[in-house]
Amino acid sequence: MPVAVDAMGGDRGSGIIVEGAIAAARERGVESILVGKEEQLQADLKRLGGEGLPLSIYPASEVVEMGESPAEAMRRKKDSSIQVAFNLVKEGKAHSVVSAGNSGATLATAMFTLGRIKGVRPAICTLMPTLKEPLVLIDVGANVDCKPLHLLQFGIMACVYYRECLKTPNPRVGLMSIGEEDSKGNQQVKKAYDLLSASDLNFVGNVEGRDLFRGDVEVIVCDGFVGNICLKLSEGLGEAVLSMLRTEIRGSLLATIGYTLARTAFKRFQKRVDYAEYGGAPLLGINGVALICHGMSPAKALKNAIISAQDLVDIRLAQKLADSLSKRQDLLRLV
Repeated sequence: MPVAVDAMGGDRGSGIIVEGAIAAARERGVESILVGKEEQLQADLKRLGGEGLPLSIYPASEVVEMGESPAEAMRRKKDSSIQVAFNLVKEGKAHSVVSAGNSGATLATAMFTLGRIKGVRPAICTLMPTLKEPLVLIDVGANVDCKPLHLLQFGIMACVYYRECLKTPNPRVGLMSIGEEDSKGNQQVKKAYDLLSASDLNFVGNVEGRDLFRGDVEVIVCDGFVGNICLKLSEGLGEAVLSMLRTEIRGSLLATIGYTLARTAFKRFQKRVDYAEYGGAPLLGINGVALICHGMSPAKALKNAIISAQDLVDIRLAQKLADSLSKRQDLLRLV
């Protein structure tokens, strides 16, 4: 089955999303259903040369805007591209959803339409570059208020994701706090520390913000408030560093010559810190596969997200998450 793509979400227009779907079809043969305003998407496909590829259009007359309340959007816009995309999965016409639209509406619609793994609080995870291998940061925005139990659930799900996608059998888990000592942090973090310590995860203790890019752990657990700040700070820092480098290079003939000689290294660095390389952020804990993309995602990020959605379905990630959590019955009480 194909990936259902919310073709009307995002800040850069439907053309960028269609371009990403075309690239995924050409590069990996991934089939997509483009959900949105039919005439507009047909024009995009024709203009971008997507005819003849495994791409189809499913009409949706409404769009959830970025600033809309998720609850209001779900109530008033039954024919929104986000809602229709998830309905296609529920009806068995697609196997996953990719959206660069309103992340709150995507999360709410996923939970309402597909449901969640029993007793589990769904969370958004993302891959981030480090000095070593990429790490998984969870949660990055789905839950701003969490109980310690939720943080433990996040750690379990992130370990399954890391193990299946990055082929590391026993990833190391750190808990984001304000100090390495187990006495540091608020009550939520201290109690989560005890739960993680008592679990069968490879928990190595607290980590601090400065440890985010060192690569000494494969998974970092935090609530969505802290995680979203870490994510946005990292994105902003990467963009600022690249901008400052360009300014310094242009300001000196010697620096320009040095850049010319080291251009390959600079390009490799830019690729490592480019979030488009990682595509979208998987929503873990729902009964299915959904990826949430940055609203300003370029076509490259959409392409990688669509390919990732196909890969996560192929490895049966949602079922493996449910199986892993079901082995820990004490976690499966409703929260």
